[in-house]
Amino acid sequence: MKVLITGGAGFIGSNAASRFLRRGAEVVVIDNLAGHASAVNLQWLQPQGRLTFHHLDVRDADGMTAAIGENLGAGLVLHLASQVAVTSSIADPRLDFEVNALGTFNLLEAARRAQLRAPIIYASTNKVYGQLADLGLDDSNGRCEFIGLRQGISEQRQLDFHSPYACSKGAADQYVRDYHRIFGLNTVVMRQSCIYGPRQFGREDQGWLAWLMIAAQNRQPITIYGDGRQVRDILQIDDLLDAFEAAARNIAIAAGSVYNIGGGPANAVSLLEVLDFIEQHSGINLTYRFAAPRPGDQRVYISDIRLAHCQLGWSPRIGWRRGLSRLHDWVAASHRELALVSPAYNGSQPTVR
Repeated sequence: MKVLITGGAGFIGSNAASRFLRRGAEVVVIDNLAGHASAVNLQWLQPQGRLTFHHLDVRDADGMTAAIGENLGAGLVLHLASQVAVTSSIADPRLDFEVNALGTFNLLEAARRAQLRAPIIYASTNKVYGQLADLGLDDSNGRCEFIGLRQGISEQRQLDFHSPYACSKGAADQYVRDYHRIFGLNTVVMRQSCIYGPRQFGREDQGWLAWLMIAAQNRQPITIYGDGRQVRDILQIDDLLDAFEAAARNIAIAAGSVYNIGGGPANAVSLLEVLDFIEQHSGINLTYRFAAPRPGDQRVYISDIRLAHCQLGWSPRIGWRRGLSRLHDWVAASHRELALVSPAYNGSQPTVR
């Protein structure tokens, strides 16, 4: 089997590529290596199996057309290339639009012209649902929770974009859906919650769970944007990859569909709870301060994952405590790579308890 992955040197992409390479698949990675850890991830991938790398930007329409044309035998396409930070979308909305919206359009057009029949899985975002300001919230238990919405946000929720990032990802989200309806491509949209796991070289503006772990090991002060009671349903990377594969296996049902993919209510956790877990697990006393919430941030987001369970047979297997323990262990074992990616990292050896 051949798998084509745009953004294959990023966090999600490198994990996906590694999984398929270890199974003996041929993997084609398209990446412009603009991500701060992309070169390190690519170096990690190269010895693992039959890897072909295209140093290519998804904004290059001709390049994407050629790459798709060369790989018509692919059995699966994962479109993961993206500008991923809300803060960066505000600082440079044109770049955000060109990568997320135009880059996705270029992939879809290349696939349409080539009459590609492989499943195309698109990594969308929960940000397409906006700030959810109309929903009642209760924060009396030390964490923010929906009132009367125990299962979380479903795919039937109205779209409501509240940042350039949400606009660009949302536009791409709808193009991916429409290229199934109009042109018959086997596309699937996955609106992802907070994904975490190994090879997430997190920074303050993206990959926040890994960032907190890395900052803790580095004895670095942490800024909490908001009051820390905001809640997300977090999902370990292996569970996300399982969802990708479940959609591909069930493409007759999944084509043209949208799925909310996250940890669900069982893996909903507040930022303060994560900080407490890190302190308890690492034995490090964290130093942090509070600042104003960032634009576009939701007080609560929890994915209603029942549709994916019903149609794809998918549910998360890794609870958030076990998943964060794995992330901690990866950070503890990855001093050399962390220092390469972030020169400020001092490689402090953590303790575990």
